Amino acid sequence: MAELRALINAQVAALIDGSFGCLDAAASAIDARLRTSVSKGTLSKRLQGQYGWPVDEIIALEDAAGRHPVTRLMARRMDPDGETASGSILMHAGCVSKETGEAVSAILAAQQSQAANDGARALAEIDEAIEALQRARSVVVETVAGRGENS
Repeated sequence: MAELRALINAQVAALIDGSFGCLDAAASAIDARLRTSVSKGTLSKRLQGQYGWPVDEIIALEDAAGRHPVTRLMARRMDPDGETASGSILMHAGCVSKETGEAVSAILAAQQSQAANDGARALAEIDEAIEALQRARSVVVETVAGRGENS
């Protein structure tokens, strides 16, 4: 469980750093979406592991950023082998292209930065690229197997 909490924390840290840039902006995004008041200090304590992340705040951050790394992480828990992968190969190729491009960009940013958040963001982007590749692989395997049965 501690490993999952650390992964969620890394994903949220990368999301905040990559999409909001600072804790004040992240707190404002949460406040606006949930109509509550969360402080920069509370977010800092969550990032340090002193507090856990409420699901509604994670969803608010993901929706505001237009990216859903924690939701994807949680979905992988239910389907770690990609057994329910579906969709067109072309759609998956586009997703692989997008995610690997973002990963390369984040890796280069982390290389040039001394900030720990840049390293966390790079790891999160790498995980998303790996996930996209695994989903695409499952679809290609299903497609090839289907063609073999019909030949």
